[in-house]
Amino acid sequence: MKISLSKRILSQAAAAALAVLFVFPIYWMIVTSLKPNASILRLPLEFWPGEFTGANYRAILSDGLFPIYYKNNLIVSLATTVLTLLIAIMAAYAFSRFPFRGSRALQMLFLSTQMFPAVVLLIALYSLYAKLGLINTYTALILACSTNALPMSIWILKGFFDTVSKSLEEAAYIDGASRGYSMVRIIVPLVQPGILAVGLYSFLISWEDFLWGLNLVNRLDMRTLASGISLSYLGEYTYDWGKVMAATVSAALPVLVAFIFLQRYLISGLTAGAIKE
Repeated sequence: MKISLSKRILSQAAAAALAVLFVFPIYWMIVTSLKPNASILRLPLEFWPGEFTGANYRAILSDGLFPIYYKNNLIVSLATTVLTLLIAIMAAYAFSRFPFRGSRALQMLFLSTQMFPAVVLLIALYSLYAKLGLINTYTALILACSTNALPMSIWILKGFFDTVSKSLEEAAYIDGASRGYSMVRIIVPLVQPGILAVGLYSFLISWEDFLWGLNLVNRLDMRTLASGISLSYLGEYTYDWGKVMAATVSAALPVLVAFIFLQRYLISGLTAGAIKE
């Protein structure tokens, strides 16, 4: 009993230490956003500030740039989510219901693209978009983010489609339903947790994007949150850490809340690839 009790205490202590390690940056970001700049740079560090201020939040809302970045980020993220879901559902259904020689290899090829860093594709993608006249457009960002999210999204959804028995569709065919009708009205509702997982995954991918927003957009009024914050509040000679942290908290909080409530769907989606019919 003593050994098991000591092990339990050690494991709980380790879990608590890890929790503090991961939660502390979030706590520090929130606290820093509520400090005046003089307190932020003061030594020794103030882990609990003597005074709180909302000036940093008022500043980012009144400067005219942050609301534009937020709007652009919302448009790109929602459009990316819708486009990714439409393509991923059709591709995953096809892979699940119409196996062919080499389909498994093709799926692995799609998934293997996740191993390459996006910066490797940057020059080629920028040249292609420049020739098509897509630089400084929502279309460029949506296509780039969707391409980044699609391989994993197809893999996740295929795992969900594989768990749905084909006999349900066969029964629908006997009743006169077409394949498209049976997919939309019968199969898709049964894989809603997977669709929700893919939707959350693709939304997070586009919401947190920095690389494409920094390189495919040159106009301030087309910047998204990550690139806009880095270029607007981090100067060459001075850093306005109060505004940076306030903008970062405002950008991260909605996604953090959504992830807390929907994380079980994301986890089940990421593990669904191991489930077979």
